[in-house]
Amino acid sequence: MTTSQPPHPKTANDRGFHNAFSEEFLRRLDLLAEPEGAHEAVFAGPWEVRSVSHQGGQRFAVVRRWDSPPLGDEAFAVFIHRETALLAAAVLPAVGREPFFRLRSEPESGSSSPAGLGEGGARPNHSSELGDGSEAEGGTVAPLRFALLSGGEEAGQVREFDEDFAAALHVAAALVRSPEGLANLLEAAGFLALEQAGRILCRRIR
Repeated sequence: MTTSQPPHPKTANDRGFHNAFSEEFLRRLDLLAEPEGAHEAVFAGPWEVRSVSHQGGQRFAVVRRWDSPPLGDEAFAVFIHRETALLAAAVLPAVGREPFFRLRSEPESGSSSPAGLGEGGARPNHSSELGDGSEAEGGTVAPLRFALLSGGEEAGQVREFDEDFAAALHVAAALVRSPEGLANLLEAAGFLALEQAGRILCRRIR
């Protein structure tokens, strides 16, 4: 005598979940400890900007490249202006990463200087760095109070403890490491800014 098997319950895939893995499997996986750095996947992208209809008008959505809003995928954000959406697509990969820079909360002593810098934070007079062996432009500066760390190493010092500054520096570091993010940023800048930036770069590299 054979016993009939109960019908297999419908998974979210069957209901339009649109994922190669079943909702049940992902739910079980979610109960396990996430591997180190896994949170970066939430923001890593790659992100792109698409024109969508939203709240009765044309808007610009920031979505992952493989997302499909018509199939029910949610956009990360929707903006009125395309350049704002491009900026969001450029900086999102930086949001999920461990910060490239952070500030040491304890003030440095007055004599402390970053590694490789002379007293007061000025670089020593090395002809290999300055080109002609002349003194560094601007001379020396007064000792600064807070160390700026990058990957556990001291990268410099700043006068004020400003976490927004460290966060902005992190975003900039992430952008120059991401060709696509940098392209989004440049496209958002527009013609006039790029024209002037091109002139500046042309003169600098001569």
